Amino acid sequence: MFTLHYSPGTISIAVAIGMQEVGAAYEAVKVDFKAGDQQSADYLAKNPKGRVPLLETPDGLMTETGALLEYVAPGLVPEGAAEQARMRELMYYLAATMHVAHAHKMRGARWADAEASLADMKRKVPETIAASCAYLEETLALSPFAMGAALTCADPYLFMLLHWVPGDGVALENYPKLAEFYAMMQDRESIKAVTKKGML
Repeated sequence: MFTLHYSPGTISIAVAIGMQEVGAAYEAVKVDFKAGDQQSADYLAKNPKGRVPLLETPDGLMTETGALLEYVAPGLVPEGAAEQARMRELMYYLAATMHVAHAHKMRGARWADAEASLADMKRKVPETIAASCAYLEETLALSPFAMGAALTCADPYLFMLLHWVPGDGVALENYPKLAEFYAMMQDRESIKAVTKKGML
């Protein structure tokens, strides 16, 4: 049994999707960002990063989406070093490039203080997200999943990044393969389950 600390609509939901896919039992604990729960003393005692996801496991407290996905859903890790590396290559790109580009819209204070700098970062978001979408559209198999025929840990991760794309000022329909992937994932029982729970 796991306890997932999440905030609705954030990347933490990728971990919930992964657990739904493999039938892992978990309790979902909402972290209310608007109320500042992530900066409370109780939460920071568990996760000094002050972010989500945070997973309470039999092996202790764990963070970071990609690591958690592999931990809770080892069956979604492909066999073979090369395929595993390709899956992680995608997840690291999503984490280090596309997620960071998205964060410039709302979390610019992580990198700058001047209002002009924050406004400039926000203006740049549609351009950088569109560039990420173009890269993914061109390089991913998406046949039908990110890595090919089989669902992997990268798919819940990719789904969540694409879930944010319209809000970042980019039309997902401009990327037909990504749009088809997103629609396919929306029909999966895992996505329906987290949606029903109000997590997405």
